[in-house]
Amino acid sequence: MAITLSVFPTVDSHHYSISQFKSPHNPRLKFESFSFSLPKFNRSVFNFPPPSFSSSHSPDPPSPSSSPSIVYETQNLPRTGRFLTNEELKKLQFLDNFTYSSKLSSGYLTIRVMKDCDLDMTVELLAQSFAESMFLPTMYLTVLGFLIKQYLIEKRGVVPYAVTLLGFYREDGKEDGEEELGGTVEVSFDKRGANASPPTPTPPKECPYICNMTVKKPLRRRGIGWHLLKASEELILYMSSSRSVYLHCRMIDSAPFSMYKKAGYEIVKTDSFLILLLLQRRKHLMCKELPALSKPYETISVNDDEAFFSMNGSESESSLSDQDMQKSLDED
Repeated sequence: MAITLSVFPTVDSHHYSISQFKSPHNPRLKFESFSFSLPKFNRSVFNFPPPSFSSSHSPDPPSPSSSPSIVYETQNLPRTGRFLTNEELKKLQFLDNFTYSSKLSSGYLTIRVMKDCDLDMTVELLAQSFAESMFLPTMYLTVLGFLIKQYLIEKRGVVPYAVTLLGFYREDGKEDGEEELGGTVEVSFDKRGANASPPTPTPPKECPYICNMTVKKPLRRRGIGWHLLKASEELILYMSSSRSVYLHCRMIDSAPFSMYKKAGYEIVKTDSFLILLLLQRRKHLMCKELPALSKPYETISVNDDEAFFSMNGSESESSLSDQDMQKSLDED
């Protein structure tokens, strides 16, 4: 029995489907298709510690007067199951230090790259979003969780060519000050991190691609989805030589579509009506051209004052404006 998953990017994640899956209790029960391909891999490469449900706060940005220095500390870097070049080690170190922070109207958001200890909580969030979008009973959460976990483990093996970003939200006025996982998004930077079977219309594999964006239901309409999109673009600026970023949006998802339009994405292709014969929703393939980056990737952290703080003291303009952000805070 082959099971594939295909996740389409919208902020509220109302666009996932499963295919070739039959219920053991009701053989007539079938679902649509999704496109997580699950190739064989050596599980011994991935050694995950017990899950942790807290995240560290974003580090203070380096002082503009500090001199640039990069140390290849590999202790906390993800295990890829292959030998890494110096360039890959440099990118891994950059991803490990990347932090995006923003003050929201009701709290504080910190976005960073997923670590091994975040795996289980990320699986839980994605499984709940899948079940909600497909109206699946809770009895299928275990199956969805298993498939999603295998997919995330596989994607950890292609870092630094693809990463999963997590957004941790801390509400104002909370006495304990604990952060909770508020959302997640996946970003691939080139064909080495691209999915083997992407959704239609097919995006160019050599270009960056944003997908699997999900915001926890109680935390929606607070701007988390917008900032996940923004953090993805900021990371792409430093990790990819291509400036054309692609994503999918289902035609029925009006709120995410409006947000993507305000962020500068344009429709380049739309599914034909024939896709309905495969029991799939029609989708738009959207693209945005990011501005050129004047400096190589040296950014360690980004915060909500719309500037990058570089290790050499230089600054570059943010790819998204404050005006666009304010317009879409209520539409994620």
